[in-house]
Amino acid sequence: MEKQGQLKYSSIAISGRPGAGRSTLLGNLRPYLEPLGWEFFSGGEWARKFAIERGAHRSDDPKHHKATDYGDEIDHKIDAEMRQKLSDPNVHIVVESWIAGWNMRGLAHVLKVLLMCDEALRIDRIVNRDNLTVEEAKHHLQEREEANLAKWKRMYAISDFWDPKHYDLIINTYSHGPKETRELVLQALGYFNRESSRPA
Repeated sequence: MEKQGQLKYSSIAISGRPGAGRSTLLGNLRPYLEPLGWEFFSGGEWARKFAIERGAHRSDDPKHHKATDYGDEIDHKIDAEMRQKLSDPNVHIVVESWIAGWNMRGLAHVLKVLLMCDEALRIDRIVNRDNLTVEEAKHHLQEREEANLAKWKRMYAISDFWDPKHYDLIINTYSHGPKETRELVLQALGYFNRESSRPA
C-alpha cells in the first residue's frame, strides 16, 4: 500500500441525481485511489446490504430499490452508519449516493462533490444504461425522484439536498466529460501534488 502523501481530504462523498454520473466517477477514481488503500461504495449497495442484513428489504429486484423500500428508521440508520464511517479521518473511502455529500456536511476532511447535469442528458444516460425507452426513462426518473425526495424532506425537514453550500466541489457533467470530471476531483483532493505517478 502506498502512503497517502499530502492529500487534502481523507474521504470523498459524491452526490447527484440519477444519471448525473456518480457511478462513472466512482469507477474512474478507483485505479488512482485503490492502490492507496481506499475503499469504494455505492450508497445503493450500502443501503441494500444494510436492509437485507436486517430483514428490511422489500423490493423483489434488489438492483432497482427506492428509499421507500425501507421505513424511515432504517433510512436514518443507513445514513448514520455511513456518516459514522466517514467521520473517522483515518478511514479512506469514496462513497456515492443521491445525498452522500449532504450527509457528510460539516466534516471538513471529507471532499463533498456535487454532480450536476442537464435533464435531457440524464434521461439519455438512463435510456442507455437501463435499456429503456425515453418515455420509460422519464417516468422512471420522475417516480423515483418524487418518492425519494418526499421521504427525505419528511425525514430531515429540508427541501434542497443539493444546495451548493454543502459542497466543496460542483461539477457540471454536461460540459465536463468523465475524464475531466475525474481530473477535477483528483486535483481538489491534492492527488497530483504527490510524488507517485498517475495510472495510465
